[in-house]
Amino acid sequence: MPVETIDTLIIGAGQAGIAMSEHLSAAGVPHLILERHRIAERWRSERWDSLVANGPAWHDRFPGMEFENSAPDAFPGKEEVADYFVTYADRIGAPVRTGVEVTRLGRNPAGPGFRAETAQGVIEARRVVLATGPFQRPVVPAIVPEGAGVVQMHSTAYRNPGQLPDGAVLVVGAGSSGAQIAEELLRAGRKVYLSVGPHDRPPRSYRGRDFVWWLGVLGKWDAPAPTPGTEHITIAVSGANGGRTVDFRRLAAEGMTLVGRTETFRDGRLTFAPDLAANIRNGDANYLSVLDEADAFVARNALDLPEEPEARRMWPEPSCVTDPILSIDLAEAGIGSIIWATGFAPDYGWVDADVFDDRGRPVHKRGVSHEQGLYFLGLSWLSRRGSAFIWGVWHDAKYLADQIVIQRNYQAYRGPDGR
Repeated sequence: MPVETIDTLIIGAGQAGIAMSEHLSAAGVPHLILERHRIAERWRSERWDSLVANGPAWHDRFPGMEFENSAPDAFPGKEEVADYFVTYADRIGAPVRTGVEVTRLGRNPAGPGFRAETAQGVIEARRVVLATGPFQRPVVPAIVPEGAGVVQMHSTAYRNPGQLPDGAVLVVGAGSSGAQIAEELLRAGRKVYLSVGPHDRPPRSYRGRDFVWWLGVLGKWDAPAPTPGTEHITIAVSGANGGRTVDFRRLAAEGMTLVGRTETFRDGRLTFAPDLAANIRNGDANYLSVLDEADAFVARNALDLPEEPEARRMWPEPSCVTDPILSIDLAEAGIGSIIWATGFAPDYGWVDADVFDDRGRPVHKRGVSHEQGLYFLGLSWLSRRGSAFIWGVWHDAKYLADQIVIQRNYQAYRGPDGR
């Protein structure tokens, strides 16, 4: 089988890969995108049925195309988001090759650049952009053993309440995924326990403007990458049910039982950290800080945005917060399933390059690694807070495309003697 060659190879055809293709095409850089499944596959097959985008349609999109079937302030469903990227790829003529998995990537031993091995053959490329995104390997803490008598799954495997066996459900993780799944189960009539760890809890909207607008005008989307170890702050925000602020006290008032961080399991009993009240309180502090900054911005700029004093009213403390549950016997509580909404870890075991730290995370500067010609795109905090969002990855891709063009121009230079 002959070896195929290309200037730039993009691995992954999600939002990052499609954005990268648009900018490389505009710059005249020959490239190819390899995708092991379908375009934007994770939106279709690794998310629950009712998932919607966490930002409104006017904001969470590429600059060149709007969502066709959602009003600007609506939150598009996951299938519409996936269809958006398929349509966008077709519109820009992105050279996507689906159903091709890269099993190994390393330096080309016979020349410059890299060698990508696939079941369909070998591809050599001068440059490679790893656009596989931040949601690679689901993380399930080794707390409850498989033989504990409950169904366990990561949030990527959850689809809808009917998928689960009868009984109560414990959802571990109170970020966007955990909070939305827990509320869906509660609305379906399930008894729900929600394990709430440290989190930020912004308002969905305030004074007539969505949270994403406030982040923009307050300059928070452009916040630089935080210090190591604080990159992945759990954020409880939701576009579900038309979009409303996640309020754990309200969920408790509606029948949900809140517990602290899930810690240990022994003899059929789970234990929880005594941190629930502190986690709720710190989430409130984050929420109120956004309101304070928004009010100051309105006053400073004399904006005609209606006051919203009710936004500062908190639901009463539920008994599960004032008298926290520190352990639960799964059988006695009737818990038949546990959903781990506990995030993801990087998975670059197929990449043979010395560009990762001791936790397997890419080492880079704005997506540019120290391995010449190897780039990363679509990661959280790649260059700023907005990097992992649809519009943010588009701007990061523009920067990487510029770097690729700069390197191509240097490499194309011929000295006075023509060499």
